[in-house]
Amino acid sequence: MISLGIDQRAVAHLSIDNQRKLNVLDRAHLRDFADRVDEIAADDTLRAVIVTGAGGKAFIGGADVEEMSRLDPAGAREFITLLHRCCQALRDLPCPSIAGICGYALGAGLEIAASCDLRIAAETAQFGMPEVRVGIPSVIEAAILPRLIGWGRARRLMLLGEIHGAREAESWGLVDQVVAAPDLGRALERTVDSILKTGPNAIRLQKQLMRRWEELPLAAAIEAGISIFGGAFITDEPRRMMESFLNRKRDSSGS
Repeated sequence: MISLGIDQRAVAHLSIDNQRKLNVLDRAHLRDFADRVDEIAADDTLRAVIVTGAGGKAFIGGADVEEMSRLDPAGAREFITLLHRCCQALRDLPCPSIAGICGYALGAGLEIAASCDLRIAAETAQFGMPEVRVGIPSVIEAAILPRLIGWGRARRLMLLGEIHGAREAESWGLVDQVVAAPDLGRALERTVDSILKTGPNAIRLQKQLMRRWEELPLAAAIEAGISIFGGAFITDEPRRMMESFLNRKRDSSGS
C-alpha cells in the first residue's frame, strides 16, 4: 500500500507500507507509487513532499526479487520501466522532495531516495545497490549516483554490492544529514520549515532550473538561469519578499 496525505501547510506525506516484506516494491506498489506522485504533481499549491517507509525497519528494501525471478526479457523491460517511471515522477515534481530514510534503502529503494532532492537518514539506516548479487545490473536512476558520490564510490556500490551505514553514506554525500532514529521526524520537519520560508514560486523555479542544469552544457545552463531569473518577476513575489526583507533590516537597525 502507498499512503498519501496532504497537511494544512500543503506538504504531502507519501509512505510505502509493505512492512511484511521490508517495503519492497512489486508491480502493484510501483504503479500505485507513480500514480500518487503524478497526482500531487498537478497540485500548484503544494510546497514539499516527504517520502518515507512504514515500520522503521526499511525505507524501501528494494524491488521484489520473488517477482523479478519469474520475468522474461519483455517482462523485465516492463518492470524496470515502471520503476523508472516512479523515479522520474519524483525528479519531475515541481516542488522539493525529501526522503526520510530509516532502515534499509537498497537497490530500488536507494534509487527512489536518490531521485528525491534531499535525503535525511536515521543513524541506523543502511544503503546498498546489491543487484549484481542476484544476477542483474543496477540500471535506470542508478545513473544519478556517480553525480552524487563520484565514480569511485559509485563503482564500489554497484560492482561489489556491499551494504554501507548511514555515517559512511553521509561522508560520501549520499545523504545530506544523519540523525538519531527518534529524531528523524523532527529533522524532516525542520527541513520543511526551511522550505516554507522560501518563496513558493522561487523554489519551484529553482528546482526547474537545477533539473535543466543536469542536461545542459555550462554556457547554456547560465543562459537558462538568465531567462528564469527574468521570469521570476512576472509575479509580485520578488517585490513582496524583498520589501519584507528590507523592512526587517530597517527595523533591526532602528532606522
